Amino acid sequence: MRLEGKTAIITGAASGMGAEEARLFAREGASVVVADITEDGEAVARQIEDSGGEAIFVHTDVTSQESWDNLVQLTIERYGGVDILVNNAGISSGAYADPLDIEGWTQIMDINATGVFLGTRAVVPVMREAGGGSIVNISSIMGFVGGEGGHPAYHASKGAVRIFTKATAVRYGPDGIRANSIHPGFMPPMKSSRHRPASDRDEHIRLTPLRRAGETIEVAYGVLFLASDEASFVTGTELVIDGGFIAR
Repeated sequence: MRLEGKTAIITGAASGMGAEEARLFAREGASVVVADITEDGEAVARQIEDSGGEAIFVHTDVTSQESWDNLVQLTIERYGGVDILVNNAGISSGAYADPLDIEGWTQIMDINATGVFLGTRAVVPVMREAGGGSIVNISSIMGFVGGEGGHPAYHASKGAVRIFTKATAVRYGPDGIRANSIHPGFMPPMKSSRHRPASDRDEHIRLTPLRRAGETIEVAYGVLFLASDEASFVTGTELVIDGGFIAR
């Protein structure tokens, strides 16, 4: 198994891509800490255990340093360390309709960008002491390009994640800590998305060369690769999983 003996924290793991990553990591031998602000994470952890895997749920607010400290401490107490961090938690571009909404800017940046910083800050000392680790940050193709829909803070936050990942890789590479970012294309709507017209969805698919939306498992396998020792010489880079959207 590709993650046998490793412990992984995955944020935003109560649903969507995060839940898919958690289940896949467990199947590949990892002990998984399902971290989420919603209690739905309990069901994901239970599902993993019922399938023969190892998992716990920890209620986590990624915008709170105290919450991060508690998450990491509980992980160490249960599993002895942290080998992998997947900063998956995020809020969508459609969470706020008004592109000039200040509250929208603040919340999206706090969750999508500051949450990644706080998570990295929390695990780096643990990984450094252990001799290394892997951090995988979920960004977006919107971290490369602009767009007409949604709040522009989403683009700003995902661009910040992309560059912060590179800075993390450079700074902590000598400690054996790898950091990479994943950039999904159009996927099933996030829970934080407001309903959008079917015509918008059709247009997204039309602009994707493979002519379909992605599936969460397709992203999860990319995360698995970067988290695993198979990617031991991969750091500071982006893995785009978008059906060819930004190749245009």
